[in-house]
Amino acid sequence: MKIVIATDSFKGSLKSFEACEIIADAIGEFAPGVEVVIKPMADGGEGTAEAMIRAADGRWIERSVMGPLPEMEVEAGFAWFEAERTAVVEMAKASGLELLRADQMNPLKTTTYGTGELIKAAVEYGAGRILLAVGGSATVDGGVGAAAALGWKFLDGQGQSIALGGGGLEHIEAIVEPRGLELPAIEVLCDVDNRLCGSEGAARVYGPQKGANAEMVEQLESGLSHLADVVRRQLGCEIGEVAGAGAAGGLAAGAMAFMNGTIVSGVETVINWNNLCAELASADWVVTGEGCFDEQSLRGKVVSGIFKIARQSQTQVAVLAGQVKVGAEEYQKLGVTTAMACQSDELSLDYALKHCRELLGDAARRFAEEYICR
Repeated sequence: MKIVIATDSFKGSLKSFEACEIIADAIGEFAPGVEVVIKPMADGGEGTAEAMIRAADGRWIERSVMGPLPEMEVEAGFAWFEAERTAVVEMAKASGLELLRADQMNPLKTTTYGTGELIKAAVEYGAGRILLAVGGSATVDGGVGAAAALGWKFLDGQGQSIALGGGGLEHIEAIVEPRGLELPAIEVLCDVDNRLCGSEGAARVYGPQKGANAEMVEQLESGLSHLADVVRRQLGCEIGEVAGAGAAGGLAAGAMAFMNGTIVSGVETVINWNNLCAELASADWVVTGEGCFDEQSLRGKVVSGIFKIARQSQTQVAVLAGQVKVGAEEYQKLGVTTAMACQSDELSLDYALKHCRELLGDAARRFAEEYICR
């Protein structure tokens, strides 16, 4: 029997490779003769670089860059894969919300400049392909900060460079392209369909999560709309109405306009990187999971991507999650054999997060006992 373990991270408690190893060890206790293959997963957001390093022969290249605020410097870096000449830049490492205290969160001031510095560093390192993972951002600057780090100039009516951050967007009157800028293929890993502007856009949906009050949201919305107009007029590029362009506070839009980037599915990219289709073709079971298995899991998340290829290969699926909020009838329609929760109703979330290793191991042992050893 062959079991492939391909889980996402358990947010706030376990990285994806840690979750995979816990499940593998627990299954090994009950079924030592079973072939177990570990494939750490990610959806193109936080944790993507590390998951891909674990899946292939990659290494981490460290760089000091600007943090989410112009006055901050952070130790960040990118994943490097020599054979593929590919770099994975995870924007959360340079421009992420988790780098800020609550009192520092202000998308009028936060910038993607440091992410642009990482892209530049990857280019200088020799990357022929850059995968840009855009989850966990602290910014709503339309990718202008990242573009500025690559040499683009964004000028106001007096010919001066605008201030970094989302608050400067409404003052852009001219965009100046850098001379001699040569970039490799840049793929923005994204599984949301939010546009840059509007009721489902970057400012209104994600601005409040990044510290914006109602007044700030309207200013950011106005700035992003103005940016889209200037880009359309001066560069002939449409970014305002593209599905996914609003990801990471509009960094996806900026990558399209200023880096010739394309938006691709993060889940599918990591699945392909892991060669998961071939692994599942010869597997009896695939075990996947995440912190909470709910309705969102069924749309553009790691587990939904795995369900899709498992159906094609007729591989049985087990979901091990912190919480299971999808009914058996619904998940069985998707080809899932079983879904097991680590956290019982009587346990608090705080307890579950602190004891996630033991609880996940217990769930994996229950799965092995009920489905593998019977």
